[in-house]
Amino acid sequence: MKLRVILNPSAGSGRALRRLPTLRRLLEARGIQAEIAETRGPGDATRLVHEARADGVECLLVMGGDGTLNEVSQGYIDAEGNPLPGPDIALAPAGTGGDFRKSFALGATLEEAVERLVTATPRPLDLGVLELTAHSGATIKRAFLNITSFGLGGLTDRLVNSGPKWIGGRAAFFLGTVRALVSYRNAAVRIKVDGRVCLEAPIVNVAIANGRYFGGGMQIAPAADASDGALDLVMLHDLTRVQVTALSRRVYQGSHVGQPGVSVARGAVIEAQSLVPGGEVLIDMDGETPGRLPLVARVAHGALKIRA
Repeated sequence: MKLRVILNPSAGSGRALRRLPTLRRLLEARGIQAEIAETRGPGDATRLVHEARADGVECLLVMGGDGTLNEVSQGYIDAEGNPLPGPDIALAPAGTGGDFRKSFALGATLEEAVERLVTATPRPLDLGVLELTAHSGATIKRAFLNITSFGLGGLTDRLVNSGPKWIGGRAAFFLGTVRALVSYRNAAVRIKVDGRVCLEAPIVNVAIANGRYFGGGMQIAPAADASDGALDLVMLHDLTRVQVTALSRRVYQGSHVGQPGVSVARGAVIEAQSLVPGGEVLIDMDGETPGRLPLVARVAHGALKIRA
């Protein structure tokens, strides 16, 4: 196997870099000589995917968090948002949150990661493709593997990314959510699924889900399947702060679906726009904040393969 490790040395407050010697030892014990490619700054993982494709790499082992994985996913679409072929991907736990790997019930040890890398049969993985409005006002195309949300989640991301990470993923996202709740005001939006309006109302947060978990362990989309050719839509609409706080425990458990103020849908194309003139509804995409509404999300069925 021609393997390359994409390592984010800053992931998990340096945890990824500290784990590198152990990863090397485990791979060598399996007879695998891996190339190590470290990211140097934001967006660098995307460049490394393009280089790996050109070099004929068979598998990329991503050693970082959900943000690193999101950067990797950008390397699997072209400038027009069309899927590009590329190496299989595998995951090595090292980041702050690690929400995407929870959808596959992947363990938290490097020993388990290497075992999967060696023995797992690659399986298809859907890719979400977004057209959205960047902070500059330009329309851009982005990919996502896990979850894109808008509303409270976008504001939470902005606050989490500017806050401390050393307290751990779940605590950081919980703190960010509490801070966001204080200032967030429900925003009126219109949402279409496969061309039909499914919601027109003020929203707290809406998740467009390929995976099941986000926000440091919230099981926002318990029925999502990252290989079924559809995106799950979970909409929390027109709830008060008290209601959102009361619902938060259920969201971690995945038992919020069916509760008052929570609607679900599923489809291949999802469109959303703000109904507030000049209103800014921020987008959260795998832990990053790339822009705001309006957006169009499409699923690229089986665009990648994952060893999990």
